[in-house]
Amino acid sequence: MMKSVFQSMTSRIILILVSGVVVSALLSLFLAFGERQRMIGQFRDFHAVERVAQFILSLETVSPDLRASYLSAASGIGIQAQLAESGDDIRPQSELAQRLEQRLLPGHEVASALPRSTDCTPPSRPGRPFQRRQHDFRAACEALLVTLQDGARVRLTVVPPRPPSFAPPPDFLDYGILFVLSVSALAAIVARMTMRPLKQLAQAATELGNNIDRPALPERGATEIRQAAAAFNAMQSRIRHHIRQRAHILAAITHDLQTPLTRLRLRLEKVDDTELRAKLISDLSAMQDMVREGLDLARSMDLAEAMQPLDLDSLIDSVCADAADAGQPVTATGTTTASVLARPTALRRCLTNLIDNAVKYGHSAQVSAVREGGLAVIRIRDSGPGIPEAELEKVFDPFYRLENSRSRDTGGTGLGLTIARNIVEQHGGTIRLSNASEGGLEVTVRLPVRA
Repeated sequence: MMKSVFQSMTSRIILILVSGVVVSALLSLFLAFGERQRMIGQFRDFHAVERVAQFILSLETVSPDLRASYLSAASGIGIQAQLAESGDDIRPQSELAQRLEQRLLPGHEVASALPRSTDCTPPSRPGRPFQRRQHDFRAACEALLVTLQDGARVRLTVVPPRPPSFAPPPDFLDYGILFVLSVSALAAIVARMTMRPLKQLAQAATELGNNIDRPALPERGATEIRQAAAAFNAMQSRIRHHIRQRAHILAAITHDLQTPLTRLRLRLEKVDDTELRAKLISDLSAMQDMVREGLDLARSMDLAEAMQPLDLDSLIDSVCADAADAGQPVTATGTTTASVLARPTALRRCLTNLIDNAVKYGHSAQVSAVREGGLAVIRIRDSGPGIPEAELEKVFDPFYRLENSRSRDTGGTGLGLTIARNIVEQHGGTIRLSNASEGGLEVTVRLPVRA
């Protein structure tokens, strides 16, 4: 089921659009979050430098004999301060030390020192020990040695404020779902607008196979759509012209042959040799039958007859009754209770050809009709020997016969099934041959039912 959904071009367009927009939104959110963290980091560093600088500048106003008390009282605001002792290990100046030295007034010197084990003791809260974070807390701690303007040195231990962790707002999920739904609705609208012309073109191509005279596609919409519709209409016009030209040529040739064949038949009646006259008349009759079926083939390709609603059961009963009146062993069973959109004369010719073939080669015809869903199914079975499986499709080719001879008594002209297939396909149906398990050949015709 899922595979069939994603085989649809509309589903693929929706999926691509939604995925692209969601990925773009997530990427934008990631970049915005990164920029936010960078700005917060810059502000945090500036705040740390400013806090220490203000502390040092305020310390300058305190007399030297009171500085120890002032430093002890001022500790606990993120800064631990004490008068420097000899023996502190100096390390290369850190970035914080450089910024602090640039912020202070001239005469101050700032150096970086190695932190001691007692520096930056993590604060404790009842019930929330910091043993797990103690190492990380001390790693962020930094020791500075600041030389005041009077030459005194102060040792500062600074703990920069921790960067805030990203926590989405409580309604972030609701907003995310609403965003995805909005994008999906927009993608569905865009996909439908994009695929509608393609579906119309596909439907027109399907209808073209059933009705070459179908109305032309409207040439409106975007430039590419108008160009495709114009190209399709031009193709339909050329196909219609070629089909009619071919049908007219075939009809003209077969029609014009009838006159000289009739004259030949009249003259053959004057031949004295009875045996020769009979053979010549037999050959001439075969030629006339071929010409007649050639005309039928031309008519089967002619789409001039208008399509109209037709009661299929009435047509089947009429064709079977005509065959029975002609002395043919034909029986009919079942009903379709269906109406089809058809060319009545052409469809009658198709059923007549199939019944004639069944009687001629299978000695009888059992016609059954049934409705299967949206299709009307007509089956014509004979009592003959059937057809080899390899020949079931080839017999639909024009002038193809199972026998190598051209005798009318054995193989006919080979146009009956070609004519039947042309007519069935013009009505949007299908025709196939199969050998029945009980013996004989079965022809199955399926026609779409008119809604």
